[in-house]
Amino acid sequence: MATTDASPKFRSHELRTLSSPSSEELQQQQQQHQSITMDPSPSHEHTHNHHHDGLLFWQFMASGSIAGCAEHMAMFPVDTIKTRMQALGSCPIKSVGVWPALRSILKSDGTAGLYRGIAAMGLGAGPAHAVYFSVYEFCKKGLSGGNPNNHMAHAMSGVCATVLSDAVFTPMDMVKQRLQLSGGNGGTYRGVWDCVKMVFKEEGFKAFYASYRTTVVMNAPFTAVHFATYEAAKKGLTGISPNTADDERLVVHATAGAAAGALAAAITTPLDVVKTQLQCQGVCGCDRFTSGSIKDVFKTIIIKDGYRGLLRGWIPRMMFHAPAAAICWSTYEAAKTFFYDLNEPKK
Repeated sequence: MATTDASPKFRSHELRTLSSPSSEELQQQQQQHQSITMDPSPSHEHTHNHHHDGLLFWQFMASGSIAGCAEHMAMFPVDTIKTRMQALGSCPIKSVGVWPALRSILKSDGTAGLYRGIAAMGLGAGPAHAVYFSVYEFCKKGLSGGNPNNHMAHAMSGVCATVLSDAVFTPMDMVKQRLQLSGGNGGTYRGVWDCVKMVFKEEGFKAFYASYRTTVVMNAPFTAVHFATYEAAKKGLTGISPNTADDERLVVHATAGAAAGALAAAITTPLDVVKTQLQCQGVCGCDRFTSGSIKDVFKTIIIKDGYRGLLRGWIPRMMFHAPAAAICWSTYEAAKTFFYDLNEPKK
């Protein structure tokens, strides 16, 4: 009886269909298998703990923080030269040339003058870049819809990232630039906290964010160009030799980052000059602006120095951002790889 009762169950339509799958079905199954085995993202049950790429959200923040500090610390002397060149009427710089500016800094303050304000940079760069990269990764995942070639999503993600990270970075960037201008012996400020206290006492809290609007206006197109160029260059470089892409990963990230940084820096130099002017008001002969309007600063620069004044510091700016972006992206990707390997289950 057991046999006769069981036999109808094994004769159902679903279980009796044993025909071989078609070639199209086999191809679909192979594609599904490849997408599962090649996708580095975490499994569905771990989605609530991981962001994407197999990393926790804090690991993106840590990677970004390490990359930002490495970038700005390594290139800080070039940033000091650029800041001095962009501050109209600032002493001791009277020439817009890179080498005269460098010689003047070394003559007045010595080698230490190139690193004045680096502590403020360290305090601002770490947290700001943690926000910068984590927001970028979060927005890129949401806006791209899983399409790695969606350059508009990369650009928009970069804009979102810069708006939030600039809110963190702008106050310390202002302190850093004032220290870069104030000189060593007998300077306006003795250090980071002395600068913070003096600015707050004499100019109020709003002075720390006097350039925030200009910074966002500058960094929004800068970041849009930067990220879109970086992702496109990375894809192009990887496609040249896909078989050795893993071995050359560091070179690819560095090269793509350098190209993206240089292009974005060149395009946005005029706004960077305006930002420097707003952040260094009243320091070492710099003009003060009553309204803080971008338009008013543009007019002042053009009246005093002509249209060429809007390009002050473009050479050191590109000299800064090309290697800085190479350092930043290669460090960021290396840190991500470290955390990804750390998350891998031990065999």
